[in-house]
Amino acid sequence: MLGKRANKVLVGLDITTSSIKLIELNRAGSDYRVESYAAEPTPPNAISEKAIVDAEAVGEAIRRAVKRSGTKVKDVAFAISGEAVITKVIQMPSNLADADLEGQVELQADQYIPFPMEEVSFDYEVIGESERDPDMLDVLLVATRTENVDQRQVAVDAAGMAARVVDVEAFAVENACQLLAHQMVELGEGKFIAIVDFGASSTTFSVLKDLKVIYTRDFAFGGQQLTEEIMRTYGLSVEDAGRAKKEGGLPSNYQPEVLDAFIDDMSQQVSRSLQFFLASGSDREQPDQILVCGGCANIPGVAEVIGSRVGIPTEIGDPLGQMKLSTKAKAQGVRSDATALLTACGLALRSFD
Repeated sequence: MLGKRANKVLVGLDITTSSIKLIELNRAGSDYRVESYAAEPTPPNAISEKAIVDAEAVGEAIRRAVKRSGTKVKDVAFAISGEAVITKVIQMPSNLADADLEGQVELQADQYIPFPMEEVSFDYEVIGESERDPDMLDVLLVATRTENVDQRQVAVDAAGMAARVVDVEAFAVENACQLLAHQMVELGEGKFIAIVDFGASSTTFSVLKDLKVIYTRDFAFGGQQLTEEIMRTYGLSVEDAGRAKKEGGLPSNYQPEVLDAFIDDMSQQVSRSLQFFLASGSDREQPDQILVCGGCANIPGVAEVIGSRVGIPTEIGDPLGQMKLSTKAKAQGVRSDATALLTACGLALRSFD
């Protein structure tokens, strides 16, 4: 299922350790519209290190989100995290017929996948003529252990939905970046743009050139660390700390003693990721711009602090910035969650492949 084209309306379903978000997009000409949206907290202990350990509980949360969203669409696209996926560009003879190409890809895949092939789900996409040899094609091979697909499939089935596309988070983010192009310097053309997507427990740092991802790095850091610090400092439960983080009401020392330190940590993580990127190849250049996404992007002033610390113009990335919103999507608070919807939007865009 990896990478297959949809040709029908899909709900983008982003399943993370903290929340389950689904979004349905529609298109009129070149414009998109949010038809339906909902988010539900992920049940406690249902996901461990991005692996679903309680598919029934996750399925029930998906079911609640579907009901609240009001969507009538039953087909979904979901993604596997980058850490669980192997991607490799391989070369194939350009004179192979399509039927023969699939067999040859499978034969070569065995060389790059460190698991028995019967335990693997894989797919491929022809990129085009190889720059190194005009008689060869560059082919993108994508593979993951089948159990990574099955965990999510079981949860989706339990919710009464049908999985139609299994994507990779990095590809979904790249797909969604077209929705951020209006914020980018010169629409991203010929520019290096860094996208930092701060999740609850992990963050993805990607760099694009000409709107194509050329580098990605996942690391363990996210808003959960701020929640835990609020719990520790003020003796709150996880639920109360999460609510206070979003809605306010914490003591006056919260900003200088807790929040400012966390923003410093965010800046350091971005700075470190930039160093890793610049060291990853001889053709790397300092990004022209940084777009900050994820729930942490809603912290007031965070873009200004990161920008001043790393010396790169920084803005908050808003994938919904140019979209119209349905009344029911507005009612579900889609606008306030916009910065955290990069992956979900990228998956929903697979409807229009």
